[in-house]
Amino acid sequence: MKTLTQTGQALQKLYNRNMYARKKHVEEKVRRIIEDVRVNGDEAVIKYTKRFDKANLKSKELRVSEAEISGAYQSITSDFISSLKVIINNVSDFYKKQKQKPARISHDDGILLKENIIPLDSVGVYIPAGTAPLVSSVYMTVIPAKIAGVKKVVMMTPPDANGHINPHILAVANLLNVDEIYKVGGAQAIAATAFGTRSIPKVDKIVGPGNMYVTEAKRQLFGYVDIDMLAGPTELVIIANRYSNPDYVVADLEAQAEHLDGLSVLVTTSKRLIKQVKKRTTKGYAIYAKNIDEAIDITNKIAPEHLQILTNSPAAVAKKITHAGAIFLGPYSPTALGDYAAGPSHVLPTLGTARFFSGLCLSDFNKKSHVISYSKRALERMRPGIEKVAKLEGLPKHYESVNVRFQ
Repeated sequence: MKTLTQTGQALQKLYNRNMYARKKHVEEKVRRIIEDVRVNGDEAVIKYTKRFDKANLKSKELRVSEAEISGAYQSITSDFISSLKVIINNVSDFYKKQKQKPARISHDDGILLKENIIPLDSVGVYIPAGTAPLVSSVYMTVIPAKIAGVKKVVMMTPPDANGHINPHILAVANLLNVDEIYKVGGAQAIAATAFGTRSIPKVDKIVGPGNMYVTEAKRQLFGYVDIDMLAGPTELVIIANRYSNPDYVVADLEAQAEHLDGLSVLVTTSKRLIKQVKKRTTKGYAIYAKNIDEAIDITNKIAPEHLQILTNSPAAVAKKITHAGAIFLGPYSPTALGDYAAGPSHVLPTLGTARFFSGLCLSDFNKKSHVISYSKRALERMRPGIEKVAKLEGLPKHYESVNVRFQ
């Protein structure tokens, strides 16, 4: 574990971390893949699946069959399904509470203003399966999409060298009524669902975590398709003091470090805790803060994906946190709880983007249309203001389109 000083360049780099500053070589490679898929469709998808995943598939094999889904249940245990149902209920209960009522204003003189909240027609869910099958990402993305009312949920996940998908991923997707599942990963999966191919449908939005190639593809294709966010390697900051249990601190830092390129940071007002932790783990960084307000300031500047507050008054500290994807309070709320089972999605902003991005929400799967209805009397009352603004902007026919209704 390295100790960072507040005046050192290393801490400033942490504040200003950016995937694209470090991974510029990825940009051109992804651009070529995207263009290839746009022009050549299935042929390009199959080529890259063979190159990167070592799976030799035909177009008709890209979509997971009903027989493959049925067979997946033979490889999972009943206790897995039982545990999963508890977790699914937790996630579902949380997102059902996020349902919004559309705004509505009406006046006696014939004015009606409202909004229609409309579910997206189709969403593509990306599920990584490189180093390990991220089963949790299935329910953490599909459940809010389904509760929001998305008409069609399509899942993309890379196959193994034999062209198979992990049975747990297939079973969970089936339990959650995912409409279609495709054996495709990487930048080619994002391109295929952004443009559509002969075998893979075009979607309106792509959500879910992925490696740097997936994220770069989402960045380049934003506009052809909507995306949830640009996420990088996973992150954890722990705010702790002399009351914090060092066993918990070490365990949580090391859990986060299990992820490739995962960032683990301890921000603490206790020099003694830093010494204790450094003796027991080489993972992550430690930053000493003179007091809890300074620890909060450092944390807000980092704007981490996950924040654990292990002080004796975590709720009081949390009130001052303005930038964090998810905040975990107290000794019995480890990040792993949020990763797997608590309820809110683990699809969260990283790389400091918690300053302006949120974790996956029900609203990510909806769009809104404004509805405006005026009576003749109400419109007449607006004529003077419309005339002045239209003339100021040099658009007289805008006003004339209003004025003609009173001639």
